[in-house]
Amino acid sequence: MSLFDQISNDIKAAMLARDKQRLEALRGIKKEFIEAKTAKGADGELHDDVALKILAKMAKQRRESAQIYSEQNRPDLAEPELAEAAVIESYLPQPMSDAELEEAIKAIIAEVGATSVKEMGKVMGVASKKLAGKADGKAISEKVKALLA
Repeated sequence: MSLFDQISNDIKAAMLARDKQRLEALRGIKKEFIEAKTAKGADGELHDDVALKILAKMAKQRRESAQIYSEQNRPDLAEPELAEAAVIESYLPQPMSDAELEEAIKAIIAEVGATSVKEMGKVMGVASKKLAGKADGKAISEKVKALLA
């Protein structure tokens, strides 16, 4: 079952359970998925790799919004954002641990043959594609920089 179908089924389940918070988050996800399917240049299909990128972006947006609300002393606005982020993150694969990320990047560096920080762009291009959805881009960048230095 694709992520799109799974979200659609979970919307029905949330409606039946009268879980308003989860339903709102799932509807937001489905809206983003439909926009991606019907975007100019799209083939009308939503592949799971694209769906995972959308979910990761949405989760990051919710966490950043919640952080801003917390800094402005608005817990009434931060809590719903964190709840939505939790629902979105439940559809993402488990993020890689620090050790797993380091091993994966070491393998990519060996594959690319990079030896200095000047070749960070080559490594980042491959790492971003291979580790999409599994690790945050900022964490990948920091680890690549540390390993090449």
